[in-house]
Amino acid sequence: MYIYKFGNVKDKKEILKALGVESAGVGIMAKKMELLYFFIKDLKSPAANILKQDALSIGADLAVPGGVILCENPVYDCILIGTRKHIEILSKKELAQPFGLKTLAIELKKFLSIKDKPVRIMSIINVNDDSFFEASRFVANDAITQIKKQISEGANIIDIGAVSSRPNAKVVSEDEELSRIKPLCDVIKLEKLYKKATFSIDSYTPKVVEYALKSGFTFINDITGASDEAIIKLAVKYKTKLCIMHMQGTPQTMQNNPSYDDVMAEVSKFFEMCIAKCEALGLERKNIILDVGIGFGKTLEHNLILIRNMAHFQVFGCEVLIGASRKSLISEIRPSSPEERLAGTIAIHLKAVENGASIVRCHDTKEHVQALAVFKVLR
Repeated sequence: MYIYKFGNVKDKKEILKALGVESAGVGIMAKKMELLYFFIKDLKSPAANILKQDALSIGADLAVPGGVILCENPVYDCILIGTRKHIEILSKKELAQPFGLKTLAIELKKFLSIKDKPVRIMSIINVNDDSFFEASRFVANDAITQIKKQISEGANIIDIGAVSSRPNAKVVSEDEELSRIKPLCDVIKLEKLYKKATFSIDSYTPKVVEYALKSGFTFINDITGASDEAIIKLAVKYKTKLCIMHMQGTPQTMQNNPSYDDVMAEVSKFFEMCIAKCEALGLERKNIILDVGIGFGKTLEHNLILIRNMAHFQVFGCEVLIGASRKSLISEIRPSSPEERLAGTIAIHLKAVENGASIVRCHDTKEHVQALAVFKVLR
């Protein structure tokens, strides 16, 4: 006899089928192979005690602070631990319980319904002279050449912006932004490049966004989280995708001592409000993409928390975008210039994909295509 420990098994059903498990047992056993953890914030004391007992009764558990059994505090933070099968049972059982446990059960059901989406690569083109990574800056014909190169290397989406959003970036007028982007849009329309890849306009200026949409762009990348309703209305009018990003402050102020009581909770609530706003204006949820905004009003620890727990944001039913390409958080972990951060970029992006991100925004298309192909096979 010989025994060895499995690593993380992504496709649990496939490995059971390969073993020869009967079809009726594959689904049942697969659920027992997946261990899930849920952080529950401000759970009422009686609810914590009920959930603890219900979890223990089926072989799961609820990690709670001392004092819960005596209800010393009105609410507690807890961690629910169990297999997918355990969580399925609890999501039904708690529907009949008081003290907010019905709401918890409904939320658990949402997490259980999450399905991974195909991973796509979004390549970056900057038509300005002050983006933090010099190699991403292009003008005129050079930009078109780079776009065609990125498409040939496997880019699914080309994200084009004319204004830098790096910390303390200079403010650019609407007319100046349009003058930078217009020639590129005209060539994309003339040569029908939009038939070879999806084109994204990285802007929150309605005039610029609409010009791009009229030129064949079908994706809006808005770093302000669609704070201007005009952007949402354009997405509805032209039936395009809209990526809403979280940012604390503005590019000019965002890194001035960013702080959160709970970065996961605050970013999640922000997305809830943004999605509700978009849907109220007629934008379907399937056309909304979420970006947690790595480096936009976050410390290193905030960024790491969001990356480690990115799977949470799948609960909204939207695609999740990761954009950490060559950003300074990498140099905070290991000192480096933007030119030296490719390896760190890929490490972050692969972890984010493992945690549910399905759009990877990057500067280095060819390297990401290769890394993701290998990663897919390893999974």
